[in-house]
Amino acid sequence: MSIVTGLLVALATVVGMEAFAYATHRWIMHGPLWSLHASHHEPRKGWFEKNDWFAFMFAIPSVLCVFAGTQLGLGEAFTWVGVGIIVYGTIYFVFHDVIVHRRVKHGWVPKSAYMRRIIQAHRLHHAVEGKDGTVSFGFLYAPPVRVLKAQLDGRAKASSRASRAAR
Repeated sequence: MSIVTGLLVALATVVGMEAFAYATHRWIMHGPLWSLHASHHEPRKGWFEKNDWFAFMFAIPSVLCVFAGTQLGLGEAFTWVGVGIIVYGTIYFVFHDVIVHRRVKHGWVPKSAYMRRIIQAHRLHHAVEGKDGTVSFGFLYAPPVRVLKAQLDGRAKASSRASRAAR
């Protein structure tokens, strides 16, 4: 496999990982594994939180793919898929943990419209307490902020109507 083809496989994997991360975040982290992810929606006590276990879980397929491609001779495609997962994980860590949540202190202020939107979208994700009613589950793509605010507004109004009806 040529390096160009390998890089294309890695890039396709990064794109696929965004879809995988969205689905996992929405239906697994805010679903059956909320017991781990809830720590991320609460004030952190110390440097680590239970949610950090997801980083280890998501690293396993990457390590296995690189191992399968380099040590088991299953093909270079496995290696490049593993590299793509590593790249996505690195982008996620820098964007999510460093830039948005500032787990590593820095003074960088985003100037691009894309970075401001993606950060605002993530903040809107955290605007809701609990696992239900949240918006914006992706990490590299988010709908426009006005769309997310409208979704939050609509959910708040629906929740108000439901609580009034229950009285």
